[in-house]
Amino acid sequence: MRILISNDDGYLAPGINALAEALQPIADIVVVAPDSNRSGASNSLTLDRPLSVHQAANGFYFVNGTPTDCVHVALTGLLDHVPDLVVSGINNGPNMGDDTLYSGTVAAATEGYLFGVPAMAFSQGSYGWANVDAAARVARELVQRYLELLERPYLLNVNIPNLPYEQLGPLTPTRLGRRHQAEPVVKALDPRGREIYWIGPPGACKDAGEGTDFHAVANGCVSLTPLQIDLTHRQQLDSLAKAIA
Repeated sequence: MRILISNDDGYLAPGINALAEALQPIADIVVVAPDSNRSGASNSLTLDRPLSVHQAANGFYFVNGTPTDCVHVALTGLLDHVPDLVVSGINNGPNMGDDTLYSGTVAAATEGYLFGVPAMAFSQGSYGWANVDAAARVARELVQRYLELLERPYLLNVNIPNLPYEQLGPLTPTRLGRRHQAEPVVKALDPRGREIYWIGPPGACKDAGEGTDFHAVANGCVSLTPLQIDLTHRQQLDSLAKAIA
C-alpha cells in the first residue's frame, strides 16, 4: 500500500509525526506537508507565487503553501506514482460540523478525493495533543480496515476523542452537526496604535443531537463522517427554474 500523508499543522506537528510512525509499518509512506501551521486554510490554492518544496532530515517534504497545495503538488509533479490513499492529520483539535468548510486538514484529504484517490482526514476531539498515540492507533486500524470496503473514491472525516485507547467508545457513523454563528471578531491595537481584528471563536453547537459528529465525540466515540463535494441545493432547482421563467 502506498500512502500520501499531509496536514495543516505543519510538518513538525506531533500529530503528523505520530500518524507517519503508525502507518509506516503497514505502507510505503510519503509525507508532504506545509512548512508552518496553516489551520483554517480550507481548500485554497496558491496562485500568486511559485511554491518551493524542501526535504527535512527525517525524509518529510515541506511546502511553503497550503495543505491543498501540498497534495496538489505531490499528485501532479512530486510523486512518480498515484498513491492508494491520501491521509491527512492528525489535527490538533476537532473538525466537526461547519468547521469542515474551513479545515485545512479536511481540505488536504479533499484534494486527494478530487483526484480520484480515497482519502481520510483525522482530527482529535479537543486541543492539546493528549493521547495522540491512541488517535494514531485508531487511524492505522481504520486504514487497514476500510481501504477496500468503501466505494471508491471516498472522503472520510474522522474525529477521535482525546482519550486513552482502552477508553475510546465504538466507531460511529455520523452526519455533520451544525454550529451557531461565530462569535464577533476581537478588536485590538497594533504597536503603532492601528486597529486590528482577530477572528473570534466559533459558535456553540446548534445541532449536536444523536447521530451527529458532535454527539459521538462528546460521548467518547470515534466519529466517522463520509463527505461529498456536490454543493448543489437540489430542492431549490425547481423553484429557481420557475423564478427565472
